[in-house]
Amino acid sequence: MTFYDDIYPFYPLQRTSFIFSGSLLTIILVFLVLAVSLLVILPGIRGKSRLFWMFRIIISLFIGAVIVALNFTNDWAEARMTTNATYKSFSNAVVNAEVGLHVGLYGINVTLKGNPVVQFNETIDYNEMFSWHDTIEEEYEEALEKGLPNPILYIAEKFTLSSPCGLIFKYSFSGRYASATLWTAFCCWMLANILFSMPVILYAGYMMVATAAFIFFSMASFSTIMNVPQCVFSIGTDSFETEYSHSFWLALATGVLCTIIGVLVVLFNFLIPEKMKEAFSSGVDNYEDEDVSYGEGYLNSAFLDGVTISPLTSKVTTEHI
Repeated sequence: MTFYDDIYPFYPLQRTSFIFSGSLLTIILVFLVLAVSLLVILPGIRGKSRLFWMFRIIISLFIGAVIVALNFTNDWAEARMTTNATYKSFSNAVVNAEVGLHVGLYGINVTLKGNPVVQFNETIDYNEMFSWHDTIEEEYEEALEKGLPNPILYIAEKFTLSSPCGLIFKYSFSGRYASATLWTAFCCWMLANILFSMPVILYAGYMMVATAAFIFFSMASFSTIMNVPQCVFSIGTDSFETEYSHSFWLALATGVLCTIIGVLVVLFNFLIPEKMKEAFSSGVDNYEDEDVSYGEGYLNSAFLDGVTISPLTSKVTTEHI
């Protein structure tokens, strides 16, 4: 290895950029398999109930998938900026790059992407994960040993125990309680689906409202980090602060959806209980059987010797000769 343009080769292999989270991919595949498995039985459902069941399956699995996925996403809050910053330690080389901080419930992702990507004969495209549920001090020491770029080390250092900002305590506790309430919401979602398949539609609506409530509790728990003095990240001549991102707003939308479903189910259960039972296939044995025409039938006279059919009743009586 040799020096090139005053850039020190801290490790020989170039880092590969982050592509897709393995946990999120697993969650998506699991719920897709469930969706396909449940949609396969739709041809066996007669009449207008088929469309309702399809709509119900898709909405329910969407809510469940979102609740689970929100535990593993890394964009509850984020901040990014484009600036000129020193690339690595013991070097005066300055690169123009986009720096990003993505906050999840279990840790942070720090991204660094060059503008252009290839500078100083290196591909500047990093995505480093730091988890505070493990020992973040050890991960920070490993980052120092690997010789990660200065902007990544600077942001990661803000979340260590020795940092005066104290971000590790704010984000770790808020993320822990937000994750716990999300898993509680997932349990309420499962109970709601079980109750929807039983003749207790009212309680299923209550559980959907409870699901929404716990989703809102998780958002409130995470929002506590915004109620304390923010730590300003200064890189080069620019600075940034974190703001709510996609996962936070997705949680809000899912909570509102659960609230609407739960309130409508409870309201319609009081106003039109029979229609609700029929819609959820509870307590109804005939699914539009009365509209089915069986056409013309034929009788075998060999089996009807001594059989008389009363014109006043549909019952068949037999007389033994």
